[in-house]
Amino acid sequence: MKPLKTKVSITLDAEIIDEIKSLAEQDDRSFSQYVNLVLREYLKENSKSMKND
Repeated sequence: MKPLKTKVSITLDAEIIDEIKSLAEQDDRSFSQYVNLVLREYLKENSKSMKND
């Protein structure tokens, strides 16, 4: 079973929002789905680099 999602509120720079919206549209995803994807990938990569330190 998929974990439940939790709503959060964050403040982002307008340029970041515009860029994410554009990338999400190109990938045929919602803004929220794309943010989740980017953060998940970042955390995965960050976890790998911390293990190598």
